[in-house]
Amino acid sequence: MKTVKGSCLCGKVTYQVENDFQKFHLCHCTQCQKTTGSAHASNLFIRANQFSWLTGQTELQRYDVPGRAISQAFCTTCGCGMPYLSKSGSGMMVIPAGSLDQIPEISPSSHIFWHERASWYDEALGANTSEDFPSG
Repeated sequence: MKTVKGSCLCGKVTYQVENDFQKFHLCHCTQCQKTTGSAHASNLFIRANQFSWLTGQTELQRYDVPGRAISQAFCTTCGCGMPYLSKSGSGMMVIPAGSLDQIPEISPSSHIFWHERASWYDEALGANTSEDFPSG
């Protein structure tokens, strides 16, 4: 089975996962907006036995939203979102797509909790694009 690697921004935390993801959701719930600081979370899901830490597992911190199966794991040095074992009882690892260093063999399949999306999200899809910081 082909694998992909992932890491945090500072490189202290690294992992490897089989490129056999079960799901890829873009979650627009208000909790995911808060944990990512963005319009949505981009999470892949895979069985825990298909995932392994390579370095830096001791650098991780985890926050579990009280009363929900929503969590956030992050590198304590750079703050980047990192994978975590879901508390839903599914035995699945939640992999923040942005933490992958290589391209997964799956594309997002759904926008979930769409009714909770940020009020500015739809309009933002039509915003101008730029290769770097815009001038002026």
